[in-house]
Amino acid sequence: MTGTIKKILLSASVLASLSAIASAPAFAGTLTGATITGTDIIKYDSKDGYTYANPSADLTNILSGDSSNPTGNVELFSSSENNTYKSLTAFKNAPVTSLSGMIGGKNITFSSLTGLDWFTTDTGYTTAYGASNLANKWFSEFVSKAGQTANALLYNVFLSSGGFQKSSDANISYVNQDDATGKISFGLAGHSDLSTLYSFVPKGFQASEVVKVTYEGKTEYKYNFFATNSGLYEKGEFDKTGKKSSHTGNYELTIDGVPPTTESVPEPSAMLGLLSVGGFFAAKRKMLKKA
Repeated sequence: MTGTIKKILLSASVLASLSAIASAPAFAGTLTGATITGTDIIKYDSKDGYTYANPSADLTNILSGDSSNPTGNVELFSSSENNTYKSLTAFKNAPVTSLSGMIGGKNITFSSLTGLDWFTTDTGYTTAYGASNLANKWFSEFVSKAGQTANALLYNVFLSSGGFQKSSDANISYVNQDDATGKISFGLAGHSDLSTLYSFVPKGFQASEVVKVTYEGKTEYKYNFFATNSGLYEKGEFDKTGKKSSHTGNYELTIDGVPPTTESVPEPSAMLGLLSVGGFFAAKRKMLKKA
């Protein structure tokens, strides 16, 4: 009888363990098979709380973090702020650099922006204030978040100073997916305070750069106006006040993804549980017979 009781207690323990496993949160998937299209990129590795350019850095390593612990980033269109692209004509025809890979068995691509992305309307291409394009939509949101109202003067100053070029070279720091909901989250490394870059925004103002994301045949332009502390800064990069500012902010964005599918094959731990459950019922039958 003592041996039978032990078997019952063991089986009950396994059942409790299986219940805990079943109720545990889903694992998060990460980007796999990452590749880069184009050469106008910078790979930033991290060490001792700072980031640094490392051409030989492994993409898997630098993209393996999350919002609480980014481990590096990849800057797309790294020459966007150079003199070459200050001309709006050159910016319009700039080459696109992209980061691509698989997440949850689906293709996803993150791309830099050119003038075509910013200034194309349903009827053509125009850099004018008030046009129905991404440039005007984003700029209105940008200045509104900064506590101002968009107007032609402010827009044209921003346009002529290369503001749109500065917002086109996103730094992708990680890409993850919730396996239960399918939601994909990714981080953009940036400045935690843009008042060091633009005089018309208040101190502490935050805004990410803009990135083009293509997933399951759908393309979206993603950005936001809230950063968390990345715990990192770009080595040797200082703002006009002498403070470390680049890569200090982490801007997390999300898109709706497709939950990854898995085959209905029990895990080894689940198989052990099933065997133990079988033992539980066998022991119970023996007890009933003896009774």
